[in-house]
Amino acid sequence: MAPSSLPTDDSALDRYFWARHANPKSGWSRVPTLPLLIACLYRRDWRGLALTLAFVAVNPFLFAPPEDDSAWMTKGVYGERLWTKGDHDATSYPTVLNYLTGVAALYALYAAVRRRPAETALATALSMALKLWFVAEMVHLYEAERDASAGG
Repeated sequence: MAPSSLPTDDSALDRYFWARHANPKSGWSRVPTLPLLIACLYRRDWRGLALTLAFVAVNPFLFAPPEDDSAWMTKGVYGERLWTKGDHDATSYPTVLNYLTGVAALYALYAAVRRRPAETALATALSMALKLWFVAEMVHLYEAERDASAGG
């Protein structure tokens, strides 16, 4: 399926953020950013922290939109776009999964500030695992929507 399947309201956000962020190079290059942020915070490396945050900010604009939706990460981004357009109960799945990811990430930040190495590492790993689980759920959402659209 072509990238035009990305839900769009033809806003600048859709054209310049979501379409480019759907490039798998964008998604996969962002995966190590949380551990980098946490490590920089733990080490009090303010320059590294600033550079990592700058990369996070510009990353979605660095890559061209993908040519198709065959990549797992592309499907995950397309699914997340569908999910953000939907109406969700705060207690629904995968919304709760997304909240848990955030809680784990916030605890990792707290543990890094307090310089608690084991807690920092565990919370960072948990947040990363939950985030990839969330992306997998977004892939399922996108594939289900794509298949429903193709079938009807």
